[in-house]
Amino acid sequence: MHRVSVLIDGGHLRVLTRKSGRTYNPDYIEKVAHACVEPDETLLRILYYDCAPYVGKVRLPVSGNEHEFQGSDAWLNALARKSLFAVRRGVLKFRGYKPKKVPIAAAQLTDNDFSPDFEQKGVDMRIGLDIANHAAMKSVDRIILVSGDTDCLPAMKHARISGLQLVIIGFPNHRVAPELLWHADFERRIAWPA
Repeated sequence: MHRVSVLIDGGHLRVLTRKSGRTYNPDYIEKVAHACVEPDETLLRILYYDCAPYVGKVRLPVSGNEHEFQGSDAWLNALARKSLFAVRRGVLKFRGYKPKKVPIAAAQLTDNDFSPDFEQKGVDMRIGLDIANHAAMKSVDRIILVSGDTDCLPAMKHARISGLQLVIIGFPNHRVAPELLWHADFERRIAWPA
């Protein structure tokens, strides 16, 4: 039996789940995590990386009116309470607004012509640190990674040099970045859980 840890980049999984027409919530995240594990593997931990929704007041881009973003992290707390889960939180930063359509038609712009632009900070670093910790402590034999972010490559290389196997997860109608495949031992394609 291979001891495994599943590491999930929440931003990546959320986009793919919603594109597939499924509801993204703690119960579905848990189903996906368990679907990543094969019968000859023993699951030790599921590490989930994401940011709570942005909360704060900003000025709208055209009118200048104040807008308040209100979000709840209750779903992250619910996920953290699930068996074998540990939630690693980054921070969501507001980076302004971007036009919904390009090129911009200058006449009669309104606030509705723009969407807020947010950036996750600290998620990639936390994934890399946990991969490095698994490699240093030899706490697992395999790391199962659900991510599309090539920022993980240095940590993936480190883990393989340290003797761990890396499995990258692929989903229906989604192509894994070639760079991730080059530095993984296996690509494991899974179906969306029912």
